[in-house]
Amino acid sequence: MGKSRASKLQLLTVREVQTAGVGDLADGGGLLLRVRAGSASWVLRYTAPSGRRREMGLGVARRVSSAETGESLRLARKLAAEGREHVAGGRDPIEERQHARSMAKAAAAAKKVSVARQQLTLARAARAYHERVVEPRLTAKHGTQWISSLENHVPQDVWHRPIAEISAPELLTALSKVRSLEERDAQVPETLRRLRQRLDAVFEDAIFHGYCSTNPAAAIRRKMREMLPTDRPGQFRALDYREAPSLMHKLRQAEGVSARCLEFAILVAARTSEALTAEWSEMNLVQATWLVPATKMKGGEEHVVFLSKHACELLAKQIGLDSEYVFPSTMNAGRPMSNMALLAALDRLQVRAKTTVHGLCRATFSTWAHETEAARPEVIEACLAHKEVDKVKAAYNRAEFTAARQTLLARWAEYLEERSSVSVVSPIRA
Repeated sequence: MGKSRASKLQLLTVREVQTAGVGDLADGGGLLLRVRAGSASWVLRYTAPSGRRREMGLGVARRVSSAETGESLRLARKLAAEGREHVAGGRDPIEERQHARSMAKAAAAAKKVSVARQQLTLARAARAYHERVVEPRLTAKHGTQWISSLENHVPQDVWHRPIAEISAPELLTALSKVRSLEERDAQVPETLRRLRQRLDAVFEDAIFHGYCSTNPAAAIRRKMREMLPTDRPGQFRALDYREAPSLMHKLRQAEGVSARCLEFAILVAARTSEALTAEWSEMNLVQATWLVPATKMKGGEEHVVFLSKHACELLAKQIGLDSEYVFPSTMNAGRPMSNMALLAALDRLQVRAKTTVHGLCRATFSTWAHETEAARPEVIEACLAHKEVDKVKAAYNRAEFTAARQTLLARWAEYLEERSSVSVVSPIRA
């Protein structure tokens, strides 16, 4: 006796597939034509290695034309044969299919990430991070300064490189090109410190989102310090205060917004960033005060600067240049000047080798005040907005030092009016 119909294969004809009514029709070997109202499909019924009875869909059964039906039947038999081979090999076809789909999905995702990595430059990553994280947290002005510092200082060949391709040595070389843009603080130049910190945040964000695997900005932190000129920790190059009056005389003969900004910063012993971003909304020429907001202060607390007569006269001459910034950029309308502008002013005065901007504006003032005993040490520190560790004492200082601070800055301005009998700087070149 021959094999039963159920054990045979390829039982259906093309005509039978085309004319089949609602229900299941066997083709043999577990392959079924399943017809439902308005649809027809192929199904493989089998027993998995686990002993579980399962059904796996093999696709739509095409029945419009004989040629189409014949091709559909051929493909269904091919897929059914592959499924039976999996079962014979101790594998579940459905699980195999799911695994294959997962692998394909992972490969597609990996390819997508690879393409994204190639397309995501440092510039795009920084701007995306700025838009998503920085802008919502900072004021519009400070948010603009955040991204502008990167756009203006990171060399273009690195700025527009895929972020995943930038190495630590390459980034260090790029930042070494701007090492002279700003005076030094206790460890690193202020500009470089800010650039590295901001790039650090950008790279960390890119790592989190899978766009790169390393953070070169973090890796170069120590190397960046090593490449800087060595000074004693915590010290700035600063001009001898006895040379300051002569230098100020030269500075007042110089033209330009950068010269006026440097002159103002010297008069009020301001930090570079505070002077560069000074706004008219912070100034009160009637009360002769400048209220520096906490967001601009290194210590995170607002600071009142008492303006001398000379400082007020200088500010009066700046009125009308810009509606927002006291010392606006002449290159980028509506923005403050960059740190480079003040260093260029030092270059024109030919004292760049002797002092940094920070050293000239603050250390020179501090040395003069301490050595001439122009005021008590705590008053000098209050003028410099150095934070007092003792909170009780700090509160007392803020309450008691108003008149003393006014007097000290007025005396400093008067001292700077003096003319040195010995020329210590060369004439300014045109």
